[in-house]
Amino acid sequence: MIRATLKSLMARKLRLVLSGLAVVLGVMFVSGSFVLTDTLDRSFNALFSSVYTGVDAQVSVKPKTGDNGGGDPTDAAATLPESTVDKVKAVSGVKAATGDVTGSARPIGKNGKVMTTSGAPRFGDAWGEDLSGQRVLREGRAPTADNEVVLGGFLAKSGGFAVGDDIAVLTSLPKETFKVVGVYGYQGGRDSLGGELSMSFAPRTAHRVLLGEPDTVSTITVQAADGVSQDVLRDRIVDAVGADYQVKTGAELAKAQTDSIGEGLKFFNYILLGFAGIALFVGTFIIFNTFSIIVAQRTKELALMRAMGASRKQMMTSVVLEALVIGVIASVVGLAAGVGVGALLASLFATFGGGSLQLASIGLPAAAVISSFAVGILVTMAASVFPAVRASRIAPVAAMREAATPDRPLTKPTVAGAVLSAAGGTLLGFGLGNGVLWMVFSGILLAFLGVALLTPLISKPVVAVIGGLLSWSMPGTLGRRNSARNPRRTAITAAALMVGIALITGVSIVLTSATASITKVADTQISADLIIGGDNGSFAPEVLDKVKSTPGVESAFGFQGDTALVDGKRQYLLAATDYPAMQRLFGLKAVEGSFGAVTGRTVAVGEDTARERNLHVGSTMTVQLAKGEQQTYAVAVVYAKNGVMEGVQIASAAAADFTRPQVSDAYAKVAGGTAVADVQKRVEGLFADNPEVTVQDRSAYVKEQAAQLDTVLLMVQILLALAILIAVLGVINTLALSVIERTRELGLLRAIGMRRSQVMRMITVESVVISVFGALLGLLVGSGLGVATVKALKDEGITELGFPWTQMGTYLAVAAAVGVVAAILPAIRAARLNVLNAISYE
Repeated sequence: MIRATLKSLMARKLRLVLSGLAVVLGVMFVSGSFVLTDTLDRSFNALFSSVYTGVDAQVSVKPKTGDNGGGDPTDAAATLPESTVDKVKAVSGVKAATGDVTGSARPIGKNGKVMTTSGAPRFGDAWGEDLSGQRVLREGRAPTADNEVVLGGFLAKSGGFAVGDDIAVLTSLPKETFKVVGVYGYQGGRDSLGGELSMSFAPRTAHRVLLGEPDTVSTITVQAADGVSQDVLRDRIVDAVGADYQVKTGAELAKAQTDSIGEGLKFFNYILLGFAGIALFVGTFIIFNTFSIIVAQRTKELALMRAMGASRKQMMTSVVLEALVIGVIASVVGLAAGVGVGALLASLFATFGGGSLQLASIGLPAAAVISSFAVGILVTMAASVFPAVRASRIAPVAAMREAATPDRPLTKPTVAGAVLSAAGGTLLGFGLGNGVLWMVFSGILLAFLGVALLTPLISKPVVAVIGGLLSWSMPGTLGRRNSARNPRRTAITAAALMVGIALITGVSIVLTSATASITKVADTQISADLIIGGDNGSFAPEVLDKVKSTPGVESAFGFQGDTALVDGKRQYLLAATDYPAMQRLFGLKAVEGSFGAVTGRTVAVGEDTARERNLHVGSTMTVQLAKGEQQTYAVAVVYAKNGVMEGVQIASAAAADFTRPQVSDAYAKVAGGTAVADVQKRVEGLFADNPEVTVQDRSAYVKEQAAQLDTVLLMVQILLALAILIAVLGVINTLALSVIERTRELGLLRAIGMRRSQVMRMITVESVVISVFGALLGLLVGSGLGVATVKALKDEGITELGFPWTQMGTYLAVAAAVGVVAAILPAIRAARLNVLNAISYE
């Protein structure tokens, strides 16, 4: 029986390829995600180990608002007295210690725009002793004058700067121009350690532009004497400097950075695995459909085996064994393809990250191997269970029948579909309402399965309507009837396409609704005419005062922000520079107290936050800012729920104790009768030296926010395209097997005069009907998912429901095009059938 199964499988190689291809693509995604994250994890581990070579300990001020992980040269919240360096040098076991002066420094390119990275830091430091011994001056000399700077090799190369050029730089101070007097690199001929944009100033200049205060340092880097371990050195330094300082070993610093990157990679891995799961879920429909068709086609063959003595167990084993072989082969191919995809994505990551990340060798982690075979084999075998059971129930007498596959009642699948749909909807609603992710995903899964089981019930009438639009000729009419001939087969094939279309439609509705909500808030609540800010732009509060005094500006206010501990919990805290102006421009309503009372040690609190924490005007909370001691603040106003602000906002006087008391964004109201464009030009002139800051009118601001959501949608569409590709393979597979099944029928049609072109049109109509049916199902289910999600997110600010009609129409058109493409190979195969051989086909 095993030999017969394997021979049957090898005799139908096309079926083997088409069945396994869906699993190959899913497994490729699974293994590729593990290979990618493993490669990047080892690469970053090596990178940070290299960064902290020669660093046995590092001393910094203990953050008052909680540890940020350490290691980022732009993260230091407070500085140390330079005298602390001498104290550290005096510790037993210290070979060398140097004070580091580091801070944010953003270079401006020759095109006048601020240069950016793909996540790597942009910083400056003071040129001096390098304990790691990695930095090497390649060209020119060290900076000595206030207006001199040396550039990292990657910055010089990517910006096109050379010794003798001028470069403009943004620091904590307004834009300044420096003369490039040198270029440095790193051991091994590297331009950078990890794609960072770095530069070094003369020590006195670095203190001025990076720290803003003399006789201080950001951190102290320490090297241990021979025979002294990092842990012992750390403990000795802690005893010497006291509890106000934080001392970490080089190994701890490298681990903190690696762990931080690892968390981001883990999230990325989850996304890839999620889309792999979708691909495999879609593949399950295809495999199930394939084996169902195969069992139906082999009814006579299987019945003859039963007549010759094969048991039901052997019949079931035959089908499951065939699935096992397909699963193993697909897993091996998918694993190999995944290694290639993982290597390609890692290479792209390194390239777009600046090209300076030295990738570790491509490995094959155990998780990739185990998950590939586990997923590939389990998916194929699970999908074959029901067809295997059906095969075992074929009676020996079926060998004597011409038509051994009569339609079965749809009662059981309909009832099961209704139950699963109801259970899925309940789980989805409860999960969205309570923020329980596993319930959300489980609900979606059950809903898809339920709809797939209900689809055969509506298949005939819907297909009849769709096909009617294409039945203007005899081939079109036959194609419509063929697609309605087997409702189960058509339904399962369409359901595979439904999943991808439904998910894309659901996401599109949520993002369209978010855009509509942003637009409504901007139109009805925010009365500011100009929005000042940028992704990384910030400016001094004094510049905001100039904005207020600009002719044509009626009022303006800005936000300053920093991380703080509020009642012991770490959160990001905003301070408005003018609370009455904020109330007017944001349309806020005070429920208790008044916005004018938010001064000194007071805060404003949103209504929801006040209810959660049982706060009222006069209630107190403890606040620890980046600088100074912990203080008690009182609630001065509780404001009504709105679509703009929520949480806790602190009085503007507190911003003096922020890490960087810069204004991150501001809002201005133009006086009546004054042209907004004219005032915008005047305000833009105030930021001529700060290209990071943009001044936009309200409509441009809304478009920018919507564009960010469009980027998210594009990424989702690209990733879900894999699921749609697999669904296309399913349509091809179904049609190809259907052509084989109907070989004799096609031969008879050709014998009575049907031309080859008519045969091809008939197959194409059948394919288009199935694809459009699947797309309509996807649009319907996706709309339900999208609407449910929008309703659940009402309290999160998505208050408007919007439907992307143009995109939904595009999805439907794409589905029709997919049907045409999917029909090409099966239609050509059908048209090329030899008439005499087809008529005699058994």
